[in-house]
Amino acid sequence: MARPAAFGVIFPDLPGCTAMGMTVEQAIANAAESLRDWIEVTEGHGEKPPAPQPVEKLRRNADVAQAIAGGATLAAVPLVRETGKPVKANLSIDAGILASLDEEAARRKLTRSAFVEMIARRMLSEVA
Repeated sequence: MARPAAFGVIFPDLPGCTAMGMTVEQAIANAAESLRDWIEVTEGHGEKPPAPQPVEKLRRNADVAQAIAGGATLAAVPLVRETGKPVKANLSIDAGILASLDEEAARRKLTRSAFVEMIARRMLSEVA
């Protein structure tokens, strides 16, 4: 079977909320951004977004079942809201890992906080 030229993501409960990517990982990362934007627009119009359906219920949806039969898969897409408001967090971490983290942050000309946030964003958008 030939590899798809791109991967698409749809949200069955969120009309018009879609994303694409050249890899599954990129599609999921783009889907997280689309989800965040869709939720923000919906709430901005004074509407409440629907709660996510349980996976079992989604699998019983005729359209979803047909897509899965055709090769689609279900994936969890995290909703990560950015507030623009930094907060302090006290974390415990191994001293050696912290030293390596600080070295890499310095190499990238980032602060420790910016580097940790960058790692967290990547990890939150990865396919589980």
